[in-house]
Amino acid sequence: MNITLSLVPVVSIFAGILILVIPRLLSTIVAVYLIVVGLVGLFGSGSLFR
Repeated sequence: MNITLSLVPVVSIFAGILILVIPRLLSTIVAVYLIVVGLVGLFGSGSLFR
């Protein structure tokens, strides 16, 4: 049985918990998330882990 764990849902859950605990982090977390998603979109997810 293969269990694969995608990084995006885990990061989203972690960011959601941080936003609930410290609401002032919302803009920082959203900015970092958008930058990471943009970089993955530009360079492709496969090239980051090779």
